[in-house]
Amino acid sequence: MKKFLPRAATALALLFVTPAALAQQAAAPAPAAQMKDADPALWVVKDADTTIYLFGTIHVLPAGLSWFDEAVKTAFDASGELVTEIGDMPDLATVQPLIIKHAVTQTGPQLSERLPADKREAFAKAVADAGIPAQAVERFQPWFAASQLSLIALTKAGYNPASGAETALTAAAKAANKPISGVESLDQQFGFFNSLSEAAQVQFLTETLAQLDKVGPEFEKMVAEWSEGDAEGLAAIMNEAMRSSPELSKMLLADRNARWAEWIDTRLDKPGVVFMAVGAGHLSGPDSVQVMLDKRKIKSARIEY
Repeated sequence: MKKFLPRAATALALLFVTPAALAQQAAAPAPAAQMKDADPALWVVKDADTTIYLFGTIHVLPAGLSWFDEAVKTAFDASGELVTEIGDMPDLATVQPLIIKHAVTQTGPQLSERLPADKREAFAKAVADAGIPAQAVERFQPWFAASQLSLIALTKAGYNPASGAETALTAAAKAANKPISGVESLDQQFGFFNSLSEAAQVQFLTETLAQLDKVGPEFEKMVAEWSEGDAEGLAAIMNEAMRSSPELSKMLLADRNARWAEWIDTRLDKPGVVFMAVGAGHLSGPDSVQVMLDKRKIKSARIEY
């Protein structure tokens, strides 16, 4: 099996809300910081009586970015509902059974035994450095261990899950009494990861171990592209990260984007204004939601601001 490229683990923060969702349950307040202007990309799809704004989010952000303003805030305020990947974040009591269902195995070899022998020492060190109890992680599925180690590395690099874009958008929607819904469920998202083959999961974990010390700097590059509204730059990152694993790329990107395009197509039959916010990686590249919409003869337009 081909190797994941160095950005694969950090790229997941552009695609899945799952890792950030888990950490949000106990996220510390973000420290005060001088605000820095960010202008992430925004698109619109519309027909005679329906408008759907498409906004690409990053699920884990550093404190101090001023992005929820200008065109993004105008579009949000004009919308009658918020649609995200999984809707309102479930509480810990709801998440825990899903972790047990999809991310923990009670039988079979321990996780370290599922890894190549030459990767086990690095795995043990990464777990110890992350402060995760060794015996607990031994029952994790490889994908879950990889996502948690990546998230902890991001947190140590100064990225607070409580500062993610979905958190701010959800809070604003609740304050404005806007309905909140999702195009997926957390159960589904866990299931997507758990459906990966054993080889793909183990490779994902071993490559994550090899790049943990690079997670912060690599993610900083992604946030910079996002902040500048550089969809092509994000696309290049995603293409580089995913092209070596067709299985991961199909599951994470192409299949989900096709389903979301179908959702948008159906939603256009109902009048109203919708603010749809999904991971920024889904709105860039050759398998983007916009490309899937174009296949359905539905045009999307970039909003310049």
